Amino acid sequence: MSDQVIDSSGRVALPSPVMAALGARRMAISSFSPHHVLLGSSEGVTASVAGRLGDVTVTDLLSFYNMFRKSGCLFFTLKGGNKELYFQDGEIVYAQSTLSSENLAMVLYDLGKIDQVMLKKMQDIGLAKSAAGKVLVEKGLITPKDLWFAARQQVETVVYNLFSFSEGSFCFLSVKPDQEKVVRLSMNTQNLIMEGLRRVDERALYMRDIRSLDTVPVLCDQRGQKLSDEEQLLIGLIRESEINVRELLRRSGLGEFEALRNVHQLLRKKVMILEDPIIAEVEGDLGDLIAIFNGAFVSLTRQITVIETTFLEEVQLFIRDLPPPYSYVFRDVNVRDNGSVDAGRVMANLDGLEEGDKKRLLADALSEVVYMECIVAREKLPTEESNELIKRVQKISERVKALVGRSE
Repeated sequence: MSDQVIDSSGRVALPSPVMAALGARRMAISSFSPHHVLLGSSEGVTASVAGRLGDVTVTDLLSFYNMFRKSGCLFFTLKGGNKELYFQDGEIVYAQSTLSSENLAMVLYDLGKIDQVMLKKMQDIGLAKSAAGKVLVEKGLITPKDLWFAARQQVETVVYNLFSFSEGSFCFLSVKPDQEKVVRLSMNTQNLIMEGLRRVDERALYMRDIRSLDTVPVLCDQRGQKLSDEEQLLIGLIRESEINVRELLRRSGLGEFEALRNVHQLLRKKVMILEDPIIAEVEGDLGDLIAIFNGAFVSLTRQITVIETTFLEEVQLFIRDLPPPYSYVFRDVNVRDNGSVDAGRVMANLDGLEEGDKKRLLADALSEVVYMECIVAREKLPTEESNELIKRVQKISERVKALVGRSE
């Protein structure tokens, strides 16, 4: 965070990201010294402790609130979203996250309980809340056991993924956990901490051999090998159809980490090998759409990065923070060094939708990114240069409308 100056009248101008997070509200001074000022909401929710990751670790924080049997909410502001961990007498009883990969809809999808069409419908109407899961049960789309398992898996995923963050800020809020949201977890907080640390280390080990979730499993000779039930399940899925590791993890229903561990075991036993995916050109109107937008992304990136070296990092964070259904389009999509996006990965995310729906969703999602990049161009580039660049970029709208079949 940049340095701020307190003027002679005691005023300070907060950066725009801070103002966006706080909004218009009354604040009270919770504590101060010659070295700090801590502001808290004056609306009944008090931040008793605040700081930044790096000075303390996630492990330190969870251990502290567990050891002293605290009740309240440990709130994290991280790259890509926020996380809330609720403690009751020192134990984590539930957790929430604004990261798109950690909402209930995505957890159900990753567990293979819903398909991509249902995922999109859930994302479109904000079906990340607990009530949404009950709707799916009532309609017979998932079983009560599926919902219970997904809710527990969601909380544990939010906690486990937290250990991969070394930067961000946190505060502890004096709020009581909502008893209707309390989830019976499979482990206590100390065991969650140990498991979270283990998963970070082991996942890095697995990925050194797997390389990428886009690699494609190919079976080898299995004679003489003693395989677990989980390993046999994965082999059966590989036999059914040619799929990449990412889809294999999802279809297994084991959860990402457990499935990843079994994939690694099959590699070590030489029951299978992993081949790089064949990169196929995206044909038709959808391919043309992505090519048009990628051309705009490359043009914008080429000029903006000369002045703003962190531009691509900002774009990556922007697409990660997009709300549904746009976050659905950009799941696991990385921005390339030239500013373009991987057409194959985007198309995989759209798989299962009707052609017309694909076109509209793709055009809208990519337009959001172009709009953001044009704003940055206006802010960072000289006026004449940015105007000329944006004029060229804006010409894509006519071509896009023609492809999507829209008229105004």
